Amino acid sequence: MDRLSLNQITTKAWSLPEAVAGCAEAGVRWIGLWRDKVAETGVAETARLLKEYDVGVSSLCRGGFFTGITPEGSPVDGVAQTREAIDEAAALGADVLVLVVGGVNGDLTSSRQRVADAVGELAPYAGERGVRLGLEPLHPMQCAERSVLSTVDQALAVALEHPAEQVGVIVDEFHVWWDPRIEESIAASAGRIAGFHVCDQKVPLTDTLLGRALPGDGPIDHRRLKACVEAAGYTGPIEVEVFDADLWRRPGGEVLAETIVAYRDHVA
Repeated sequence: MDRLSLNQITTKAWSLPEAVAGCAEAGVRWIGLWRDKVAETGVAETARLLKEYDVGVSSLCRGGFFTGITPEGSPVDGVAQTREAIDEAAALGADVLVLVVGGVNGDLTSSRQRVADAVGELAPYAGERGVRLGLEPLHPMQCAERSVLSTVDQALAVALEHPAEQVGVIVDEFHVWWDPRIEESIAASAGRIAGFHVCDQKVPLTDTLLGRALPGDGPIDHRRLKACVEAAGYTGPIEVEVFDADLWRRPGGEVLAETIVAYRDHVA
């Protein structure tokens, strides 16, 4: 339980104050925050609540979209928005800012170069503020609209251009468990893993965003992947991050209770 973190998206029905209080009541020491929820509450009030309830921030989600392409199709200045997110992370005591780098804009090669250039611009800024940028590769079916980085190897190649304390990679089971190189890729990321996110995949998979479930309800070998990230030196919080419309319609307290059981039975 010391490492369990509730990613806010899992209990989307809860407001930020409800989620922080719920974690404290359940003995969950960590929470993964989302910027939209922080914006509703305010950065200063969020920081106050975290201190009051003695709940740490495992990560802030999210910055990125450096290609200028978002799932909604609206143009965005990813670098400017990520600077703001870095400042928020620093104010909240979040050591890690998760980056979803953006979908294809033009062609893959130039899109990935735009990502590398943006990270190069932002890494020193983040380092000065004590925030580590966490590059999160997403499932290849999300390449067009969400992330041109689809594997841990691709994210690591960008991260290695910068000091380890400034840029790392996020290992999210849903997005990478299928990769035949995943064990080797995680091993190569020793010292660079900035976060470990767990959930399961629904079968059959009919939605590449919402097709997730609590650990134990799908095919992913959570303990194997946990052993891999630990062998690579990662000993930080483990976020349970589930995008599931059915969970989102249920009371947050019920979902958190099931999350704790799933983590204990299938991850820890």
